[in-house]
Amino acid sequence: MGILGGKKEAELAVGSALAGALPQDAKPWYRTPHLIQLNLILLVPMLSSASLGYDGSMMNGLQTLTQWKTFFGNPEGAILGMMNSIYPLGKVIALFLVTYVSDRWGRRLPIFMGLIACIGFAIMQGLAQNLATFVTARALLGFSTSFLSQPSPVVIAELAYPTQRGKATALYNTFFYFGAIFAAWCTFGTFKIQSTWSWRIPSILQGALPIVQLLGFYFLPESPRYLVSKGRREEARKFIIKYHAGGDENAAIVKFEMDEIEQALEEEAMVLSTTSWFDLIRTPANRKRTFIAVILGWFSQWNGIGVVSYYLTLVLNTIGITDTKDQTLINGLLQIFNWLVATFCGALMVDRIGRRKLFLISTAGMLCSYVAWTGLTSAFVTNRNEGMGRAVVAFIFICYFFYDIAWTPLLQAYPVEIYPYTLRGRGLSFTLITSFTGLIVSNQVNPIAMKAIGWKYYIVFCCLLAVLFVLIYLFFPETKGHTLEEITEVFEGKAGKNADDKLEEGNHKNETKQIELA
Repeated sequence: MGILGGKKEAELAVGSALAGALPQDAKPWYRTPHLIQLNLILLVPMLSSASLGYDGSMMNGLQTLTQWKTFFGNPEGAILGMMNSIYPLGKVIALFLVTYVSDRWGRRLPIFMGLIACIGFAIMQGLAQNLATFVTARALLGFSTSFLSQPSPVVIAELAYPTQRGKATALYNTFFYFGAIFAAWCTFGTFKIQSTWSWRIPSILQGALPIVQLLGFYFLPESPRYLVSKGRREEARKFIIKYHAGGDENAAIVKFEMDEIEQALEEEAMVLSTTSWFDLIRTPANRKRTFIAVILGWFSQWNGIGVVSYYLTLVLNTIGITDTKDQTLINGLLQIFNWLVATFCGALMVDRIGRRKLFLISTAGMLCSYVAWTGLTSAFVTNRNEGMGRAVVAFIFICYFFYDIAWTPLLQAYPVEIYPYTLRGRGLSFTLITSFTGLIVSNQVNPIAMKAIGWKYYIVFCCLLAVLFVLIYLFFPETKGHTLEEITEVFEGKAGKNADDKLEEGNHKNETKQIELA
């Protein structure tokens, strides 16, 4: 998860103010006991993304299995879309509840609830005796995983060591592919079983990663920002002393972080509600944040990758790769490729290259590779040239390369950064609601469109990617070089109101209200 590095690297990640409060003789994190302990603890919420990644890859794998298709009556079109879209539908419904629970009772409680539920409903899914039970289990699994997907990236951002926060939050979503790899190779390992256990085993194993998380859950601390917001200042300070200062209660970083957190929360208390979703659009800065959240959420599903992530079988069928072994093998190799790229070319580069530049490079690369992919598929359909088909597979990997350097690591990390503490949970939930709504629509539309017009459907995504590039160029700011609290300046400016200005404004509003009441 990165290293402490020298002062220059620290300034690149969090700016000069915090860099001055860091120990000057810092060792790499893997030689610093308290950071080793902290980063091992962060693996618990990191694996939440792996639990989510398992599902899409598993469904891709199941669709290649004759045993699964036969048991459920060869689902296709709208039925197949329902079997996939019911999962994110459950997520959308749960997000409003989990946001309230996370803000009211902390980040740990919803994660614990989600882990228990995911284990139980995975077993229900694997033991399903009919389509209705299978679909119901998937809906309940989707509902349960929101209790993992919403608080996990938030708690990572709020617990991580300051110079590692950007990398740590970006690494969260790369674990999506860890789960995808697990699912892909489980399916590859069971496809030869000539019974329903060829799909039941991967379905039940969807609960395996939550079991691993549950084993380490006891060690996961509560967010210090949540603790301060609830008046539990000493508990928050003890966390920072133990995990950020290595037990040195006089370290400069302790005072710096506590002062920054307390000041930020005091300022937010003057202008933001802890419950109203309308705060997401109440001010110009928040409207910009929320517009970015909409772009991130919707286009994470409508940038063309969704066609492959849930319907790889249909894509491979259009280029003549129909053998079950070949399809499951390609799925397995693709997930390994994705994880490596997302980790080393994406998440670990966010502080060096920057968030905005990564998004622009990613989207431009996807556009170019999607145009090539579309042209090659058209040529293959016309002349059935085997070389063309192989070239299409290559461009699927190339397109994923560009997707993975930004959209995988930053989908949750970017909204977690751009929203202040009071809005962080609701802002991320809004991003996820938009994303899952886009996924529901795409899961219904994609298989129908693929069946009706085949490769010509790819042209739609070429156009959408061009629009997306323009939106990113116009509206996405750079956030590297700032602490979590300092990112507010990116949207509201240093010339914006300070805490005293906001306090005075709040007092003026109260006086006006009292006069009106009188």
